[in-house]
Amino acid sequence: QVQLVESGGGLVQAGGSLRLSCTASGSIFSINTMGWYRQVPGKQRELVALITNGGNTNYADSVKGRFTISRDNAKNMVYLQMNSLKPEDTSVYYCYANLVTTLRHNVMDYWGKGTLLTVSS
Repeated sequence: QVQLVESGGGLVQAGGSLRLSCTASGSIFSINTMGWYRQVPGKQRELVALITNGGNTNYADSVKGRFTISRDNAKNMVYLQMNSLKPEDTSVYYCYANLVTTLRHNVMDYWGKGTLLTVSS
């Protein structure tokens, strides 16, 4: 079994900063890509940022220059530093990982349960 657990969500004023963290644990052989998606009720889940095990990153246009994704491969953790937050960043943020399981070396996608970020105006 593999688990992704997010932390760091909460309430912040517009213009403020917050950092999300996610830890992957369980039967993990290796992790390829980790990242963050977000979803508001009634809308599709959308990409926020991804980072490969080599450190290559990809950001949604809406967060470029404001959000920074990073990871600690030794700890199986991924972070999202969010600066200059806007009310439209309000969403549930989900941690994502594409990884290889220990058993049978299956390549699979996993998701966390999400953490809520609310940005007040």
